[in-house]
Amino acid sequence: MTNTPTKIVYTARASVTGGRAGHARSEDGVLDLDLTAPKETGGPGTGTNPEQLFAVGYGACFQGALGLAAKNAGVDASGSTVDIAVGFGPEGDSFAITADITATIPGVDDAKAQELVEAAHQLCPYSKATRGNVPVTVTGKGA
Repeated sequence: MTNTPTKIVYTARASVTGGRAGHARSEDGVLDLDLTAPKETGGPGTGTNPEQLFAVGYGACFQGALGLAAKNAGVDASGSTVDIAVGFGPEGDSFAITADITATIPGVDDAKAQELVEAAHQLCPYSKATRGNVPVTVTGKGA
């Protein structure tokens, strides 16, 4: 299934040179960083890697979706925390990723938190983009 926006309201643009051992810069220059592979994959681990960038983007997007899901359920999730682990490893002749998302939501029990993260997983654009391609687990915890 393709999830196509009915209207594009924002387009992020960036340029990357050198791949995993290169440099990345957003069109507006706000994001401007060196890329290096992590030590675990043979790199120096001295810069940011693509999996970290994916984790930050997915986590931020998921928290936005969690806020919407919580609002729809009459819950205040403004104090929530989203932790995300993006795994990277061999898959066939190439590599693949996984994502494990844990959201801690103050003021609810674990069952309600799980209900909310599952709803957020249906709303989040990153979740929609990865569905069917990337193994993603979502866990909700009350606090």
